[in-house]
Amino acid sequence: MLIFYSSGRGDSSKPMPIIYGGLLHFTPKNKTIKMRNFFLREIGILLLVCLFFSCGREGGVESFEVQANLPASSRTNNLDAELNSLLEAQSEGQGKSFFQFPESNDFSNIPQDPLNPLTPEKVALGKMLYHETGLAINPKHGGTTGTFSCASCHFAEAGFQADRAQGLSEGGMGSGMNGFQRNRNPFVPEAMLDVQPVRSPATLNVAYQKNMLWNGQFGATGENIGTEDKWKVGTPIATNHLGVEGVEVQAIAGLGVHRLGINEKMAKKHGYDAMLKKAFPDVAEKDLYNNEKIGLAIAAYERTLLANKAPFQAWLKGRDGAMTESQKLGAIAFFGKAGCVDCHTGPALNKMEFHAIGMKDLFENEEEIFLTKPTDGAHLGRGGFTGKAEDNYKFKVPQLYNLKDSPFYGHGSSMRYIYHVVQYKNKGIPENERVPREQLASEFKPLGLTNDEVNNIADFIENALHDPALKRYVPTSVLSGQCFPFNDARAKREMECDD
Repeated sequence: MLIFYSSGRGDSSKPMPIIYGGLLHFTPKNKTIKMRNFFLREIGILLLVCLFFSCGREGGVESFEVQANLPASSRTNNLDAELNSLLEAQSEGQGKSFFQFPESNDFSNIPQDPLNPLTPEKVALGKMLYHETGLAINPKHGGTTGTFSCASCHFAEAGFQADRAQGLSEGGMGSGMNGFQRNRNPFVPEAMLDVQPVRSPATLNVAYQKNMLWNGQFGATGENIGTEDKWKVGTPIATNHLGVEGVEVQAIAGLGVHRLGINEKMAKKHGYDAMLKKAFPDVAEKDLYNNEKIGLAIAAYERTLLANKAPFQAWLKGRDGAMTESQKLGAIAFFGKAGCVDCHTGPALNKMEFHAIGMKDLFENEEEIFLTKPTDGAHLGRGGFTGKAEDNYKFKVPQLYNLKDSPFYGHGSSMRYIYHVVQYKNKGIPENERVPREQLASEFKPLGLTNDEVNNIADFIENALHDPALKRYVPTSVLSGQCFPFNDARAKREMECDD
C-alpha cells in the first residue's frame, strides 16, 4: 500500500514529504515533480523494497505480498507453526518438551546425581551455604576472613556469573553495579588474590552438565570416563575419585580452591549443625562438618538454579505471545538456517562437547587481569586437562540463558555484545592467531546469515532466553547474619548493608 503526501501547498521553500511503503522522502525545495518521472521512480523504489524484504527467505520473493497482507495474528501463527515444526525436527519428535525446564521444586524431573539425591532440606542448606560469607575461613590474607562466598563470583544479578571479565573473590573489594566495579584491594598482594585464568562459568542450569569447567575436568562420569590417570592425588581434580558428577565435584573441590570451608564451632554457632543433620540424616555428626558434605548441599542447590521463567520457556509452555516476532524469527534461524542447535540443544541449550572456535584468551583482555599468562595450561582448553594434542584449544559448549546479565563472552571474556558473538560465528573467522586452523570445529564456518537474521538471533538469545526473576533463588539473609555475596567494608557501604 502506497500513501502519498505532496500537495505542494504551504511554504514552497521547504521540502515536501512523500510517504510510500512506510518510508519518508522529501522533494527538493523549489522543484516541481513531474508525474511521469515520479511514478517511474516510485515504482522502481517499491520493487527494491519488495526485494529487500524478501531476501534471506528460502523461497525468494515468494512471501512478501502474502505476508504483508496477512493480519498480524496470522503472521504470528505462521511463525509459531514454523518454529514448532523445527523443534519437532531437532528433538527426534519430542518437540517443545525436549527444550523445557522443570519447575525448580520438581526434584523428580531435575537431572541429579544418584549419589546426591535432591531433598528440600539439602537444597535449603545449600542455598544458605552458597551465599554464606562466613565460610571464608581459609584466606591467604588474614584481613579478608569472612569477606567472600561462592556467590562472590556466581551471583544472581549477574546470571550466576561474576559480571567481571575475570572473577575476583578473595582480595577483591566493593560490589559496584552487580559486581562490575569490584576491584582489587590494594592491601592484598597480587599473589594472594583468588582469581582463575579463564572466565568464571555460570552455575545457572548446571543440572544439564555432566562435567564442569571450560575444560570439563570435574566429574567422574560423562566425558571423563577413561581420564582417570589425570585425576592426580593432591590436586582439586582428585575429587573425581569420589565418583560423583561434575556439579558435585566442582562444589566440593571449589570450596578448597576458593579458601572456603566449615568447622563444627562455626556450624554450631550459627545453627548450620541443625540444617546439616536434616540434610544428611543418615550421617554421623562427626562426619558432617567437612567440605564434602557442604559441597554436596551446595551442588543440590545449584541443580535447582533453572531459568524456567524466561520468555522462550513460557512460549514452550503454550504462551504464544511470550516472545516478540523478532525473537521468533531469531529462534527460527537459531534452530534452522544457522544450525546453532547442532551444539546448543536441550533445555539449557548446551552440549557436553568441546569445540575450538578460535576466541581469544583471558590474558589478552582489555580489562585488568591478574595472575594469568600465555603459558597457562587453561588456554589449551580440554587439551590442558587430557594432555591430548587433538583436544587443544577446545572448550565446552556453554549454556545460553541470561547471558546479558554479565556481558563478557567466551572463555577469555573477549567479546562484550551478544550481537558480536553471533556475527563472529556467522563470519567464521577466528580471532586467536595461536589456534591452528586444523583444530577449528567443522561447524565454525561462514553461515551466510543476513544482518536481520543476526539481529534476530541476538534478540532471541539476549531477551527470549532471559529469566528476569533469578533473585527468587537468593535468601533474604544467611545464618551468620553477615552481608553477602560480598562482606568487605567497601562492598557493605555500596550495598548499604550493615551486618
